[in-house]
Amino acid sequence: MIIGIGVDIVDVARFEQSLARTPSMKSRLFTDRECVDHKGIALTPVRLAARFAVKEALAKALGAPGDLAWHDCEVLTDDSGAPLIVASGTVEQACMFRDVTRWHVSMSHDAGMAIAYVIAERGEDDDPAAA
Repeated sequence: MIIGIGVDIVDVARFEQSLARTPSMKSRLFTDRECVDHKGIALTPVRLAARFAVKEALAKALGAPGDLAWHDCEVLTDDSGAPLIVASGTVEQACMFRDVTRWHVSMSHDAGMAIAYVIAERGEDDDPAAA
């Protein structure tokens, strides 16, 4: 069952300028694990912009609660390179409140823009009423 859907788009040049202008922004938005891919290679600004779009889309999928902490939503990749969300703290609490048990994530970048879609779901097998 879908609990929420979120989408966000980021202007990569503007995002990159913000990172250059405010170097501490990167560590405020991302954990160290998020700044590298599944092979440990440092991410380019365009790929960081896509991860930022995922964080924004996730907040929208949860109904845009204002108390989510950036580091409580980690956007990582599995061994195949597919994106995944690791929730903790404030994001994990928001997920529990809304019964979110699964995330579906898609992100892409082209022509100077990065976009992400996030679907928050409660699986049928996770629904006690379905048993």
